[in-house]
Amino acid sequence: MLNDLLEKAQTELDGARTKEQADLQNFQMLAQSLNDEIKFANKEKAEAAKSKSESEESKATATGDLDVTSKDLNNDISELAELHHNCMTKANDFEAETKSRAEELKALATAKKIIIEATSLAQTSFLQRSQISTRADLVNYEAVRFVHDLARKQHSTLLSQLASRLSSTVKFSTGSQADVFAKIKGLITDMVEKLEAEAEGDATEKAYCDKELAETNQKKSDKTSEIEKLTAKIDSMSAQSKQLKSEIATLQTELGQLTSSQAEMDKLRAEEKALFEANSAETEKGLNGVKLALKVLNEYYSKSDKAHGSADGAGSGIIGLLEVCESDFSKALTEMTAAEEAAQNQYDAQTKENEITKATKDQDVKYKTKESNGLDKGVAEYSSDKAGVETELSAVNEYLSQLEGRCIAKAETYGERKARREAEIAGLKEALTVLENETAFVQKSTRKLRVRRQ
Repeated sequence: MLNDLLEKAQTELDGARTKEQADLQNFQMLAQSLNDEIKFANKEKAEAAKSKSESEESKATATGDLDVTSKDLNNDISELAELHHNCMTKANDFEAETKSRAEELKALATAKKIIIEATSLAQTSFLQRSQISTRADLVNYEAVRFVHDLARKQHSTLLSQLASRLSSTVKFSTGSQADVFAKIKGLITDMVEKLEAEAEGDATEKAYCDKELAETNQKKSDKTSEIEKLTAKIDSMSAQSKQLKSEIATLQTELGQLTSSQAEMDKLRAEEKALFEANSAETEKGLNGVKLALKVLNEYYSKSDKAHGSADGAGSGIIGLLEVCESDFSKALTEMTAAEEAAQNQYDAQTKENEITKATKDQDVKYKTKESNGLDKGVAEYSSDKAGVETELSAVNEYLSQLEGRCIAKAETYGERKARREAEIAGLKEALTVLENETAFVQKSTRKLRVRRQ
């Protein structure tokens, strides 16, 4: 019995030590998990505060950029409307001028045809058609011929028209030679002033085109660079959000597996506990029966006033056998109880670990979902900003296309027009110089006439 009691005490001590060790291990694991959770939460808090500060700064910057960009867009729209109006006005003026010139050329061609048919002088020179009787006639003739040659050389319609008007003035003027001379000078002077005004207008247009093209190309470059930056941010944030969503899906899968594993553990633990309760109840019932039988036999054989001769030897054997049975039942019950407690402790420890793991993963899912939603919101905001900048870039490109059509896409470049006008103006000024220096011109013309006559 002492051995049984010692064995039972040792078994209970081992169970108590096992439980104590399991409880200590559970406590340490719980403390470690709580410390890790606190550390993780503090880190997440710091990162959230930092992210909030960066987001507020980015929002302030984006708001400022939006205000500036909106202001620029409004200015660009206003300038575009004004330029469109100017372009339409100039286009209408050019169309009207072209139509007027076409009508004038048509009228001149008709008049020329009538004159040729009426006089049959189409191939005669101005010298053959005119009767040069005075020095002024010679000067007028040479001025007209000079303008004709200049118009043919420069392929200028305006100079051709001027030469025709000069010829008509010389042929059909009824005033004095001084009046004819003054009219010719006036026509040439007016044409010089007109060409100079057109040259000045072209120079102004050239300066305007250079300025607008440079500014518009710079705006295009700025908007393109801004779109590239926004695209890079959107791609980066989208990739981060995609990665976070993948991690969230993995965590949710692991949480589902953890829940299934815990449910399976709960089911097995319930079955083991039910089996232990049934077996322990049966074992305890048998133990109590053996104890009761031993009590009855011990009480009986311990009596001294038995009325018959009892079989003490056989009774002692039965009692010894029952005591062995009692010991076996006690040992079996103790082992079953220890196994149940160990299984329960292991179940409790694993359950606690699963709870900690689940709480950690739940927090991970929570924070990662929040961060992913923030990134998605940022992507939406940057996408909206990008759409706005793309709209601005589209307007800039449209305006640039109009400018290029107005300033670049022309049959004759500004440099060619400038050189041609300068040549026309120089030639007309030379004609004026000839007219103003009658004496030298008459001498020169006289020599030319002599050469021609010879």
